[in-house]
Amino acid sequence: MYWTLELASKIEDAPWPATKEELIDYAIRSGAPLEVIENLQEIEDEGEIYETIEDIWPDYPSKEDFFFNEEEY
Repeated sequence: MYWTLELASKIEDAPWPATKEELIDYAIRSGAPLEVIENLQEIEDEGEIYETIEDIWPDYPSKEDFFFNEEEY
C-alpha cells in the first residue's frame, strides 16, 4: 500500500465513519484513481469502522503541517 497526499485527498471527504467496503464504494462512485481503490483493497481489516483518514494512514499530514509559523523560528 502506497499513499500520497494526492491519492489520500480523493477519500478525505468520504462519509466518515466508514467501513473498508464503504470507502471502496465511495472511491469508485467518486471516480478516484485506480491506485486509491487498490490501496483500500489492501487494507487488512476485520470489519473495522474507520473514523477518519488517519485511521487508514496514521502519518497523514494535518493542515497544521502545511502552515509556517514565523514565531517558532
